[in-house]
This record gives sequence, C-alpha cells and structure tokens, in this order.
Amino acid sequence: MAKLFFRYAAMNAGKSTALLQVAHNYEERGHSVRIFTAQVDDRYGHGVVTSRLGPQRHAEVFDATTDFQALLGEQPGIACILVDEAQFLTKAQVWALHEIAHLRNLPAICYGLRTDFQGELFPGSATLLALADEMDEMKTICDCGRKATMNMRVDANNRKITEGAQVEIGGNARYRAVCGRCFRQS
Repeated sequence: MAKLFFRYAAMNAGKSTALLQVAHNYEERGHSVRIFTAQVDDRYGHGVVTSRLGPQRHAEVFDATTDFQALLGEQPGIACILVDEAQFLTKAQVWALHEIAHLRNLPAICYGLRTDFQGELFPGSATLLALADEMDEMKTICDCGRKATMNMRVDANNRKITEGAQVEIGGNARYRAVCGRCFRQS
C-alpha cells in the first residue's frame, strides 16, 4: 500500500539532493515520476529542483491553486509523486496527496522545512506532520557542531532577524541552519 511521506529538515540538509536521487532510482528502473516544486521558489529559476551540490532538473510548479487530483487525473504509468519545498503546500493539497496515496496507491514523497525563521510551522508542514504515514528527519549541523533544527533568517551583517513575512525566499545569504541553543542566543 502506498503512503504519504514527509522528509523534513532545516535548510542545507540535502532535501533536494535526496529528492533527485529518489527520482533517479525510480527512472533507472524504468518507472515514471512526477516532480513538483513551489512556484514561489525562484532561487534557481522557476520549475527547477536544484541541489546545492549542483545536480538539478526541471519540475512542474505548484502554487496555492494547484489541484493535484486534476493534474494527475487517471494518468497510467506514474510510480511516484515527488514534491520539493513541501512547506508551501496548502492544507487542502496535503489532504489531496494523502488521498492519492491511499486511494490510488501512488506514493507521494514530500520534502520540506518544518518551521520558518520564527520557529512557527508552515501550513503545509503542519498538515504533513498530522497526515504523513511516515516521517523522516534529515539531519544537518549548526556552526557549533550540534544538530541544526531551526532556520534563522539573517541580514546582510549576519544578524538574526526576528520579524517579517513568513515567506521570504533566499539561500545561504538569508538563512542559516542552527541548533536550538544558537537560535535562542542569537
């Protein structure tokens, strides 16, 4: 039976790299996958899943209006759905992916952040934490060497930012993956 998976971590833990590897594994064995990434994430261009290690590939984009049920229709031959930047899914979209996994026997593997720069859950992540059949925390480390579990937004002088919109797209120049202690002490 297929499942809804949530693989989450702080930034720079290799989520996109892992997604690209899963896609490769399916395709190397002759299976087709559908890959989605958030329209709002334009760091490497629209519709591109990119690993900081270099590998990238084109993907379909989703936004708050995307209907996964309609997009997937009754398309035969799809072995797996892969979603990058899953924190940007809506509650309804996570429910739809859950239904696709359970009623269509099509695994949906979602990769994303658990929390924002203020330590608050993203709506998509909150629903994934509630509905996912399997959850895996991917690990990365803080500058101090401890496990990083938080995403800290920083300014141009590398000082912590504590206020602002929940969504602000950025990479290493805007965010640091930190442990809870460093998050609190900054």
